[in-house]
Amino acid sequence: MSNGPRDIAEIADWNRLLDGRVAVVTGGGDGIGGAIARLFAAHGAAVEVAEIDPARAERISRDISAAGGVIRSHVVDVTVDDDVARLADAVLAEHGRVDVLVNNVGDYRPMVAFDESTPQSWQRMYDINLRHVFAVTRAFVCAMIKAGTGSIVNIHSVEGMRGFPRDPVYGAMKAAVAHFTTCLAVDLGRHGIRVNGIGTDLTQTPQVDYLTGYEDVDHLWESWAPVGRVGWPEDQARVALFLASEASGFVTGQNIPVDGGTKAGGGWLFSPRAGRFVNRSKHL
Repeated sequence: MSNGPRDIAEIADWNRLLDGRVAVVTGGGDGIGGAIARLFAAHGAAVEVAEIDPARAERISRDISAAGGVIRSHVVDVTVDDDVARLADAVLAEHGRVDVLVNNVGDYRPMVAFDESTPQSWQRMYDINLRHVFAVTRAFVCAMIKAGTGSIVNIHSVEGMRGFPRDPVYGAMKAAVAHFTTCLAVDLGRHGIRVNGIGTDLTQTPQVDYLTGYEDVDHLWESWAPVGRVGWPEDQARVALFLASEASGFVTGQNIPVDGGTKAGGGWLFSPRAGRFVNRSKHL
């Protein structure tokens, strides 16, 4: 039980917000996960990256080590239970604990119109966007409960926080991650564990390209996003750092849109000319 408010200088060295912490980042080889891994390492965390692609796993380890950070990469598929168990065993054997867990893996592909979808496509959406969040969280949460502290950050999508007409199943899975975040926060708060989520949008990554084909209308970003620009993985990473650290020590159960304002500003529009919903249009 707290004895009262703490002086802000006692919370952390603001240049080393995760000093001495052990942080697991899934899908941490590139894109948003890679930016999170790099920023966490720069702030003093020992980063344990789960990455399905061996080349990306090797590259992120090399880059962070060369910058003076502490990292280990594990080539695992978080949709496979045995791989999740192997990841947890390796991390806990090395450190005996985990302080921060970032569930970052997710994919909108293959995107299937609902009237063309199948049980197989539903299962794939479930495995890649929701089930692994349950599995990875369950693998590490007992260690957090035992330690009486921890921060879990779930990276989902703004499409789980608004209507997503292009693939309702994908939107439903992301909404489930957001609500799992809220429910788990209430469940685990008494154990000193905080749980928060990030709803991403309009962020340029190797997985989602928001720039190619739109070079000639770059001036329209002020219409597409209230902040007037595309997002970058580092935009997401800075919010993840805040949520992972004691800087957000009184924040839990929240899902923060990190979307340049698209959720607040509207979102998807139907284009008669294109015959489909669009979130960026040169002409409606």
